[in-house]
Amino acid sequence: MQDKRDRRYAAWLSGPSFAAAEIVADLGYGAVVLDIEHGSFDLADLERFIPFLRGLGLEVLAKVLGPERGPIQQALDFGATAVVVPHIEGAAHAAAVCAFGKFPPLGDRSFAGGRTARYGGFDDEWIVRQDRGTRVYPMIEDAGAIEQIDDILALDTVDGVFIGPSDLSVRRGRGAYSRSEEDFADLRIVADAARAAGKPWVLPAWSPQEKAFALENGADQLVLTMEHGAIMAGFKAALDQTHELTL
Repeated sequence: MQDKRDRRYAAWLSGPSFAAAEIVADLGYGAVVLDIEHGSFDLADLERFIPFLRGLGLEVLAKVLGPERGPIQQALDFGATAVVVPHIEGAAHAAAVCAFGKFPPLGDRSFAGGRTARYGGFDDEWIVRQDRGTRVYPMIEDAGAIEQIDDILALDTVDGVFIGPSDLSVRRGRGAYSRSEEDFADLRIVADAARAAGKPWVLPAWSPQEKAFALENGADQLVLTMEHGAIMAGFKAALDQTHELTL
């Protein structure tokens, strides 16, 4: 069977469900976002789950626990394709934190002789391959981050950005994210800045409006649905269908 997986389209997973991973891969998704920050992952889960996902041919974007060295390095050491770093406050904060995803002299990542090094040593070429092959995406979800988006994207340790629309709306004083004109204006600021910098941007695009915006504005990847929302939609559809039959 021809491989129909498309890396542009990602699914959001909140826990280490092997069945969910197999389903999204079979359907044609080419990437997953692991919500380590708010989900039910622990280190033992990630050590097993990330290589399983990579074995399915999926890119793994690990939204790590926080903007700290440990969570960033652990996700990369387990084999994540990219780390998505939440709660970046601005350019200076991004410079300090995103360095943990790149080796010296570019950044400040520490070497671990585990899976990514095939449980052995390393050389200068390996460092170059790692820095090129793994991506660091600060999240744009704080007011300071969007205000300094150009400076963040200019950092050598930043490969692109990942938008957090809900937190961004709250932290920009608009309250709960409602997909308002102001919300989409912020999304456009990020999309335009990423295009000018020649770097990718990623959007959780649950609604048709967000999907259309991401496609029209050149998002590198769209996160099309989240695990719990997909489960709820499936259960609701079955219930609604049965209710219709009883009328």
